[in-house]
This record gives sequence, structure tokens and C-alpha cells, in this order.
Amino acid sequence: MNRKHFLRTMALLPLAGVATKLGALQTMTDTFTPTDKMPVLFLGHGSPMNAIEENEFVQGFRNAAKGIPKPKAIICISAHWETKGTMVTAMEMPRTIHDFGGFPKELFAVEYPAKGSPELARMTRDLLTGTDVHLDDRWGLDHGAWSVIKHMYPDADVPVIQMSIDYTASPERHYEIARQLAALRRKGVLIIGSGNMVHNLGAVDWQNFDKDNYAYDWALEANGKMKDFILNGNHKALVEFRKQGRAFDLAIPSPEHYLPLLYVLALQEKNEATDLFNDKAVAGSLTMTSVKIS
Repeated sequence: MNRKHFLRTMALLPLAGVATKLGALQTMTDTFTPTDKMPVLFLGHGSPMNAIEENEFVQGFRNAAKGIPKPKAIICISAHWETKGTMVTAMEMPRTIHDFGGFPKELFAVEYPAKGSPELARMTRDLLTGTDVHLDDRWGLDHGAWSVIKHMYPDADVPVIQMSIDYTASPERHYEIARQLAALRRKGVLIIGSGNMVHNLGAVDWQNFDKDNYAYDWALEANGKMKDFILNGNHKALVEFRKQGRAFDLAIPSPEHYLPLLYVLALQEKNEATDLFNDKAVAGSLTMTSVKIS
């Protein structure tokens, strides 16, 4: 290659990157036709038993689905899939993963036979520029996904894929990754973050597990501040959660259940409404607070 040809090739490389992203968007246009903007949901999923119990939280999940258009597909960021790097499930039929122990056999018998969407997986990979995304054919749907989605769409007639949480990435990086998913909202894709804002299993008060809206002072303090930040659009404080004091440290001893919230907040656009539901505490050190942005 001569020098002139080499320089011309190098000059075109940035345009090639733009073309790749436009190509991904064109694929979306061809298959996922434009829709009105879908809302975004953060769901406090709580105990796996919510999958088979009838309670106010389950009703909250159902009501959330009733209040939005039926999606063409769902992408779920669950607290229960942590990987080194970012992965997206790309199989035709994801398996139902029973990733827990010590629960009754009825829970292990639950299957959620939603289809996957290899096409949505590829679209997601192509949208996430600057991130090395791997298409996965092994994972499936963990309980962070199926235990809540089964109440929203009990007929399992909406394709579901999962995107993993890269445990090596900073909160700021997770927020940036999520922002790149914005185009999916106008293609009929419902983006769900599934975790818990306050989640400290080591401090659970098992003797008061069934006591209504019971929380330690630090859990109430952290959850209250989180809600204020959410409703006031102060995403910076929520991304920088390690700077918010002892109550936050106790509420978030490890970040995997909290980070799905950042994926949802990152997709909030100007003048969108924010609504809270299932806003109760459980067993002292957990909150079920859920968020709808629309």
C-alpha cells in the first residue's frame, strides 16, 4: 500500500464506525418498526418467592404492565448475572434458571418459556460502541428476570433477552453503556432493570420478614435519599453512591442489585415523568421500591 492510499484509508476509519452504527439502526428499522417511545422500568424484585406468591408487590408488577403498551421484546438487566465484560443472551429459547437454594419445590418447578431474540441481541451489541459485547448461548433467564416478568406477561408471549452486569466496570461506565440503548425505546423494546435499591441480605431480620413496611433507620434514610435524588433528577448523586455516607454503604454492601437502577435512570429523557410504586421495605434491610419513567 502506498503512502497516499494508506492516508486515505486512515481518514475513512471514523466514517466506517459511523456507518457501522447506522447499519445497526437500519437493521432495527427493517425488523423493529418505529413505535411511540416505550417507558423504562426498574423493578425491585425481592425474594424469589414473589414468583409464586400473591401479594401487593406482584400486583404492582401486573399494574405496571397494564399501564404501558405491550412491547415487541424485553431487554432485562438483572442483578443476578454478573460477568467480566458485557454479555447479551442470544439463544432462540432461553432456559429458566433456578439460581437459588432453600426454597420449596414448587418454586423450582416454575418454567417461563419466553422466546429469546437473537436479532435484538445483535442490535444491542451493535449499539454499544466502545464496549466489547459477547453474544451468549449458555445463560438464559435468571430469577431476577423471570420472577417479575412472568407476572407482567404470564403468557410468555414477549421475547426476552438479558444483558449482564460487568463487575469490572465503574458506576459511571454502566450509566454510559445504558445511554447507548436509548434507540431501542422507539422500537417497541421495553428495558427493565431488576434489582433492589436497598439490599443487605446480611442484615435481614428474619423474625420480622412478614411485618409490613419494616425497615431499619439506615435503610429508611438511604431509601428516602435515593427517592429524592430520583424524583429531582439528581443522577450524579446516584451514580456517585459511594460518596453518600454510611446509610448508603449499609444499603449497598455490594453494587449488583443497585446498578440496574442506573441503567434505567440513564435512559430518562428531558421532561419525562417519574413514578414510584411498590414503595415498601421488607425485613429491615430490603426495599421493593420500583420506578417507572415515561
